[in-house]
Amino acid sequence: MYARYVAIGDSQTEGVGDGDDLRGLRGWADRLAEKLAALNPDLRYANLAVRGKLIDQVLTEQLQPALELEPDLVSVVAGLNDMLRSECDGEAIAARLEKMIAAFTETGARVVTVTYPDIGKVAPIARRWQPRITEFNARVREIAAKHGATLVEVDLHPVCADPRIWSSDRLHLNPDGHALLAAAAASALELPGSDRSWSEPLPARAEPGLLRAVWAEIRWAAVFLVPWVWRRITGRSSGDGRSAKRPELAPFR
Repeated sequence: MYARYVAIGDSQTEGVGDGDDLRGLRGWADRLAEKLAALNPDLRYANLAVRGKLIDQVLTEQLQPALELEPDLVSVVAGLNDMLRSECDGEAIAARLEKMIAAFTETGARVVTVTYPDIGKVAPIARRWQPRITEFNARVREIAAKHGATLVEVDLHPVCADPRIWSSDRLHLNPDGHALLAAAAASALELPGSDRSWSEPLPARAEPGLLRAVWAEIRWAAVFLVPWVWRRITGRSSGDGRSAKRPELAPFR
């Protein structure tokens, strides 16, 4: 069983949407580490992910420190921040992802990565970016197959694009979503006690009326979209000044 788990990436892996900066963030990687610790109480876990990081930053800032921790299990989830920008080179993003995955698999570590769901179903305004995400998912499948990485194919399951598992900002999973992704990763790793129940759709619900839907879009744009666009314009990042929450391997608590 795994003894040294290291997670690298951006806000999803840091755990944004599951807890807060006052009480602390949990997130799917922490939840996966909890499952691993239940199987091996001697597990040591580090999480180097920082919100807002582009894949170049994950590569240059997190890869080497993660390698130095000599993990036997690594999760690498990055690239979505790049794809949501107006200029996007999907081939270059995939190349950087492959460089990280290859670096870990060459050490003998098992690597977990993911595909991305249909974000247009989570945030309709993001629908125009879906073709590039679909193309990126295809590249991720090729990379995972080439290097023997474990792939969590969330794009194949409609529940992963159900707005009910996403935070109100529509960019980050909520606690239910983080729990679902952790269960999906555990299933992909074939951990004892895991199953595929995570992929089952949520119960049907009535769709909101037109006025309520329009108001929700206006509120979301004002509260979340405008600040996000302003950060892009000013060259700022939500991760500016932040450091990893678990930079060293330590027993999971």
